[in-house]
Amino acid sequence: MANELYTRTNQKMYFTGLALDRWRQAVLDNRDPGCILAERETSLFHLYGALLGLCHEILGFYRSPAMELRRVEKILTRATLEQMPCPELAELLDMAGDPSSWLAVLLQQYGQLFQPPRPVQAENMNPPETVLADDLLRDIDELARWRQQLKALILRFRESMTEW
Repeated sequence: MANELYTRTNQKMYFTGLALDRWRQAVLDNRDPGCILAERETSLFHLYGALLGLCHEILGFYRSPAMELRRVEKILTRATLEQMPCPELAELLDMAGDPSSWLAVLLQQYGQLFQPPRPVQAENMNPPETVLADDLLRDIDELARWRQQLKALILRFRESMTEW
């Protein structure tokens, strides 16, 4: 693989697509809930990695010392933006700060992957399988939309960061 920053972002976007396909198939095949959860987590993991890759592309383009940061939450801060003002980072920071944006929800859900499991409420113990499958498919579709929105940002940012 080439040592260009964009290759990591592209790779993670590709892996996100594969994970989404496996997650959807696991739901449709009515697999074990643990398998379905694992595919969901894999999808979130790779989408977060693609976002991190994009952040590193931006930081690399502007030759920022923040390139050493390894978490999106550490990169998308006012301090990083003040150190290296750029429109791409400012846009991502604004989106991350808006709780209704797909980016903020992605970061929140990714953060939940590291929380201990919580007990399931008694009234939710045995929902009908069709309701559960429909909810899971909606979750998959939502994450697929986030992937498409991130892809659009990647393409737009790369176009603006092209050196002439």
